[in-house]
Amino acid sequence: MKLIGEGLSCSSKKEVLGELVHVKTIEDVIQLFDTAHGKICLVDDAGITTLGPILSELTGTICTTGGAGSHLAIISREFGIPCIMGTKLSIEDTSILIGKQVEIKYDGDNKGLIYLLED
Repeated sequence: MKLIGEGLSCSSKKEVLGELVHVKTIEDVIQLFDTAHGKICLVDDAGITTLGPILSELTGTICTTGGAGSHLAIISREFGIPCIMGTKLSIEDTSILIGKQVEIKYDGDNKGLIYLLED
């Protein structure tokens, strides 16, 4: 496993594995309607509201902005889904991570870690 990011753990302290998907548009959400189960969703907008239809199917959420009071953090807590906000990723080109298996871990003191599972 390789550490690829860390941020503020804002929800469940569960450790989860899943395929990483990057949601940028409503079209991305629509494409996930039938395939969201078990995925970990990366978003850039902490105020995103379009994940509602698929949120209950996701394994976890990661956001590059925001904090504990952000919309995504709040609804992730309501669904009991691990959520890391204000994430700093060590890989600038996130497109190379899409479709890869990642793990979200809680590291105490509200710190969340993201690991890439090696191929």
